[in-house]
Amino acid sequence: MPRKPASPAQPPSPPESPTVSDYRHKHQRDVVDRLKRIEGQVRGLILMIESGRPCEDVAQQMAAARKAMDKTFFRMMACTMMEAATATPSATSVAEEVERATAILERYA
Repeated sequence: MPRKPASPAQPPSPPESPTVSDYRHKHQRDVVDRLKRIEGQVRGLILMIESGRPCEDVAQQMAAARKAMDKTFFRMMACTMMEAATATPSATSVAEEVERATAILERYA
């Protein structure tokens, strides 16, 4: 039986650039991981209070948990800014999305 001619070798396709949804998924995973660590810190705070640890020790750990929460908030806002810069086709839309993200920062930061 005759063989079929081999098809010409296809050049490798260029790697796809990350999409907004890829970026969002990676960012959300990072934020969730951070929140889980903060959850552990808060559980530790409860144990510290229940065991009668000194107020200064508790306050120090509260400040650490608060700072971790602030950093997590800013990571989430970075995702919002990246989406605004990459997901909208026109410069006007980008400006509107950045303005929206700025309003969120002003309201909650």
